[in-house]
Parts: sequence; C-alpha cells; structure tokens
Amino acid sequence: METASKTQGKRKLDLLSAVENIVELAKDSQLSPEFYCKAARFIKHLSDKLSLTKEQSVMMALFLDQSDASRIEASDIARYTGCRTTRIIRYMNDIDELVRRGLIVRSRSSSSVSYRVPIDVVEAFKVNKPYTPKDCSGLTCHELFNEFADIVDRVEDDEMDIAAAVERFKMLFYHNQQLLFVQKVQKLIPEIYDKEFVLLITFCHLFVNNNDDCIGFHDIDCMYSKKDMRMIRTELEQGVNLLQRLGLIEYSNDDGMGDKEHYRLTMKAKRDLLDELQLPSLEGKRTLRNMINASDIKPRTLFYSDEISHRIDDLARLLEEKNYSEIHSRLQEQGFRCGLTCLFYGAPGTGKTETVMQLAHRTGRDIMQVDISEMKSKWVGESEKNVKALFDTYRQRVKESALVPILLFNEADAIIGKRQEGAERAVDKMENSLQNIILQEMETLDGILIATTNLAQNMDNAFERRFLYKIRFDKPTVEARTAIWRELLPNLSDADATLLAERYDFSGGQIENIARHYAIDAILHGNAVPTASNLMPHCDAERINNTSAKRIGFAR
Repeated sequence: METASKTQGKRKLDLLSAVENIVELAKDSQLSPEFYCKAARFIKHLSDKLSLTKEQSVMMALFLDQSDASRIEASDIARYTGCRTTRIIRYMNDIDELVRRGLIVRSRSSSSVSYRVPIDVVEAFKVNKPYTPKDCSGLTCHELFNEFADIVDRVEDDEMDIAAAVERFKMLFYHNQQLLFVQKVQKLIPEIYDKEFVLLITFCHLFVNNNDDCIGFHDIDCMYSKKDMRMIRTELEQGVNLLQRLGLIEYSNDDGMGDKEHYRLTMKAKRDLLDELQLPSLEGKRTLRNMINASDIKPRTLFYSDEISHRIDDLARLLEEKNYSEIHSRLQEQGFRCGLTCLFYGAPGTGKTETVMQLAHRTGRDIMQVDISEMKSKWVGESEKNVKALFDTYRQRVKESALVPILLFNEADAIIGKRQEGAERAVDKMENSLQNIILQEMETLDGILIATTNLAQNMDNAFERRFLYKIRFDKPTVEARTAIWRELLPNLSDADATLLAERYDFSGGQIENIARHYAIDAILHGNAVPTASNLMPHCDAERINNTSAKRIGFAR
C-alpha cells in the first residue's frame, strides 16, 4: 500500500493534501528537525498559500486534523506528536497568530485553554482556498451592529467561544475608528475591563437589533463564563457595576426596588452612544426632536405696548451671543445658576409664541419645541421617562450647537399649574411627578428655556420662583391694533383701520384670522380692496358669541 506522501506525487498538491502529509509525518515525530526536513515540501505549500511561517503551518495542520472536536487542547497536540506539553508551549506565539488570523478560535470557559477550528475555515480548505476573514473595515454603524448580532448568534450556537467573541469585538473597533459609536465607547474603554466592555456592547446590540429595553440575566449569560456571570449579576443587583456608576445602564423599572432582574440602557447612553444610528425608536418621539431652525423663521413685524416692547428688546439684546456668553460666564464665576428661564403669559393671540420665534430669528438661535400632549403617555412611568429624555436631549443639543438653542414649552398650562395636594388618583400623581422633574431640571438648567401660558393665575408658586423673566402680554392698544390692521391689510385706509381698531377689541391673532379670511374671500368673490364695511362681517363672525360691537373698557 502506498503512503500519502508517495501517492501525492501522482496528483496535484492541494491544501488538504498538504495537511494530510504534514499530519502523517508529525505522528510521534516530536516535531524534530528530521520531521521538518521530511515535511518541507508540504509545509512550504501551506505556508505559501496561507502566508504563514513553517511553525504556524504545522500547528494549523495539526489543529485542522482535529477539527471535528469542539475543544482542542495543547496536550492533545503533544500526545499526537509525542512531545512534552512544554515543547508545544514554545509554539504558543504561533498559535496566537492563528487565533488573530481567525484560523482557530480560543476558549477560556474552563480552567484550561482550548481551541476550535471554525467551520468557515474547514469549508475553505475543502475547496482548496485560503481562508480570508470577511473585511470588517470601513463599516457603517448599522453594518457594525449587524456584525455584533452575528457574533452573539454564533456564541449562542456554540460556533464561537467567548474569548474569540471578545477578540472579534475588539477587531471591529480597531478597523472602524471612523464611527462615532466606536470613538465614544473607546473613551470609556480605558476605565472598563473586558467584562464591562462586553456587557456594554451586548446591551447596545440587544437594544438596537432586538429593540429590547428589558434585559434579563438569561439574555447575557451566553457571553460570560459561569464565574464572570456570577460577578456581573452580583454587581448589577447591588447597583455597583461600573456601567451603572457611569450612568449607562439602569434598572428597567426606574427605581429597581421591585425588580433587580431586568436592566436597560439609560437614555443618556442611548443619546450619547447611539445617536449616529438615528433609530426610529428614538426618532419616533417628535417631542424630543422637534427642532426649528432660526434660518427657517420668516421675519415679522410685531406690535406691543411701549413697556412690553422695551422688555422684549432687552431680552433680545441679552440673547445676542456676545452678551449671552459674557453674562453666562459672570453668573458662573459668581456661583449663580446659569440657566435663562422666561415666562410669556397673557391672553390668547397676543403674540407670545410669535415673539419667541422672532427672538430666535433675530439672535440666530434654533428652537427645540416641546409638544406637551405628546410627552404624556397613558402608560405608568412613560411620561416621566419622556420628560427626562427631553432634557437629556436638550443638554446634548446645547453641547452640539454653535449657539445655545431655545427650549420652548408652548402652551405650558398643563405642566405649570398648581400641584395636587395629597394626590390619590394615578393621573394626579403622574402630573405631580412630571412637575417635580421639570422643577428639578429648571433648577440645574444650563441653557435657555421659554414657556408660554394663557393661564398664569393657575401657576404653581414653585414655577413662578424659577422663571427669571416674566413678561405679561396684554391685548394691543387702539394704536397697536390700528398698526396691525395696516400691516396685515396694506390697502386698508388709515381711517378704516382706526375705525376697526376702535370698534373691535381684538388680539393680534384675531386680526390675522380676519385678514386671512378676507384674502380667501377676495379670491373667491373678487373683492380686491378691503374696507371697514366689507371687513365688519368677518369681524362679527370672529367672535363665537357674536357680540360684535365690543368697545374698549366694556365688560365681555
């Protein structure tokens, strides 16, 4: 019977054939110089094809020969080759290089180190092709998380051991330095041991890929040895894990008193680490992302009384960047709170919201507008989370923006009203909880908050104290109403504008409504030139109770 080495000369040498010959010659050879001499041709073939050294090629062949085993130990190689285990230890640097190349994977799940040959490598040898790991450089953030999912799936399916998973995570980070996610996590890595690094990546993977915001120990135990899992569990239950101390993960029921078995990423972690992904689960709450660019706001002429006009001008000068920066610095130096909080209050239609818009346009500041109805949820605890997330997002916007944006609580009556004493109903408790969160956030605010309300008389005293500037918007005077009529309807005569201003005690918003109605009417019926007589029916219709001739000073 011919040996494999003799028959090999009769056919073309391929990778598996080279491996067969190396393995056959290595049996009880003690990996002696004579062995390397006899196997030189086959070792060279493997070395050339895989770009390995001769020692690495021999180790690769020996590992591949035992690829049907899930755990290959150095002692197994020693017994086969007739070497002492200490002789194989001399090859550890070569074995480590095979691990780095992805040709074998390492496991430290027990007290001893073992290895396994991935199925992808075996398949490559079967078709006589060098194994080439998938290029993992230049990924998008979504592609990176797809790789995370693949790694976790392979660990769960016992196709990859924990140590290899950690190495793969680190390799993905090394080759994708361009990603903000990678850069942000790497700022934490100097402070984080491998087990915390894996925990953070696993939590991010479960949230991004599975939309999982309630993570139990059974969701993460595949990524740890039993010993490490016991340590992780104890730290999490006691609230002392490094990721908890960094504010990156928290109990999934907020206070953790009732359930210390389930955890989630904090909103801080989601916003800081995952913003690059623009996830629908984070983007969906328009409450948190309703940004109005200053450049998109159209300039408008607003009319105030002399007193209000003076106060608005002062506020506008304060918000100009040069003045704002100087005032902010001086307040900081003197130990005062740096947040600028303003309340615009008064009757509907008196220009409160539009004044905020024009201040933003004039000072170049974007507006982050809050829809309070969207923040409130029927689910217990969700409204509070939304409010916390709102302020977390605003803080992030302040960091990212060249000019500090304005946080606008428009029509804030629902959240600044008097708190319920001895609240018993769940809805009353929720309202009180929301107000307490907002009060606390206003106390530590480092930015610009403006709230508008029509019902300042119902405002809780705690909120009144926290607004630095309070500006009352009264209905316009006769002179202001006359100017508004002229501004909105330039073709209206001065006499008619004065007549309408004296006859109807309208707000600016009501006059604008009438001007829009008349513009539509003119298109439909061809009434091009406005007069007092053809505007009066619109004025009378503007009041729902149809008390048209309402003179200044008369009670409604």
